[in-house]
Amino acid sequence: MSIGILQIVGLGLVATFLVLVLKEQKPVFAFLLTVFVGAFIFLFLIDQIREVINMLEKIAANAHLNPVYVETILKIIGIAYIAEFGMQITKDAGQGSLASKIELAGKILILVMAIPIMTAIIKTVIGLIPH
Repeated sequence: MSIGILQIVGLGLVATFLVLVLKEQKPVFAFLLTVFVGAFIFLFLIDQIREVINMLEKIAANAHLNPVYVETILKIIGIAYIAEFGMQITKDAGQGSLASKIELAGKILILVMAIPIMTAIIKTVIGLIPH
């Protein structure tokens, strides 16, 4: 399934118009429409995300990188995107405080997952320094 930016923007604009109309009469439906359209756009992009992941895995294999590091980096990227998506949806619902907590949780999880990579980099740098 190939989808272009024009279709995504078109869907977003139509949804925005409908949300503005619905917000006056049925704010809950307006919010649900926002969530569903956001999820729908994300689902449209799944194929492109898979292609990027496959390409990165091939590049890493050709460079003889440890697959654990590549998987960790992909997980970190996934956490960042999911946290951002959740934060934006929460902000749209008017819950700025909760959105900030989601953002903080994403940052902490990214930091925790990055520790093994940072450790490997530090060990490599120390190994390069003559004793």
